[in-house]
Amino acid sequence: MSRSEWRDHDWRLIHAAPQPPLLHMALDEALLTEVGAGRRPPTLRLWEWAAPAVVIGRFQSLRNEVDGEAARRHGIEVVRRISGGGAMFIEPGNTITYSVYAPLSMVEGLSFQESYALMDAWVLEALRELGIEAWYQPLNDIASAAGKIGGAAQTRRGGALLHHVTMAYDIDAAKMLDVLRIGREKLSDKGTASAAKRVDPLRSQTGLPRAAVVERMLDTFRRLHGLADDSLREEEQVQAQALVKDKFGTDAWIADVP
Repeated sequence: MSRSEWRDHDWRLIHAAPQPPLLHMALDEALLTEVGAGRRPPTLRLWEWAAPAVVIGRFQSLRNEVDGEAARRHGIEVVRRISGGGAMFIEPGNTITYSVYAPLSMVEGLSFQESYALMDAWVLEALRELGIEAWYQPLNDIASAAGKIGGAAQTRRGGALLHHVTMAYDIDAAKMLDVLRIGREKLSDKGTASAAKRVDPLRSQTGLPRAAVVERMLDTFRRLHGLADDSLREEEQVQAQALVKDKFGTDAWIADVP
């Protein structure tokens, strides 16, 4: 079977009102399932966050990654996603997060590295159009000369691929280091100044409002691959709410790797 191309598919866009972090986790699973089953066309979902969060990868240790006390102090919810990869520190307005739900036919015969590069290519083009020379850094970073811009993660199931990316639009490095343990170990000798340096957000690189960066991303996707506006269907929302209750919101899931 030969690989399908972006343009072989009827891409849809979901860009809904801000959602709670747990619902975002559940929507990823629900929409991946729907695309895999052929009930929904391939979809790009641009996330808006209703609250701050730390999102840990499927296989990460909760205790090793997150200072639970600091997270509570800052009012930051800790959630676990269905894909692997590292912890992400999210504050609404400081983050640009998106998910691509694609049929597996698009990555037929590709290595993981090649599939990441394929799924990130459109966003690198959008960044170039904003004057940022960014590149894909294996396995899962989007980088620029000034520093890391974002990180990606993937998972595959039931005939579909989920590829999601979080990019830093702006960042509160001190708060991030207070809550994430991993950054602290790496940077304890250098302090927060170098943490801020390691991640160089889009705001400082473009000087543009977040909405303008998002608009350029969507315009680029639309031009390269086609993209029709869509919304969440009622059954998808019901499925996601049930997943929050039965899975993503449970201690068993969040502390699965304690």
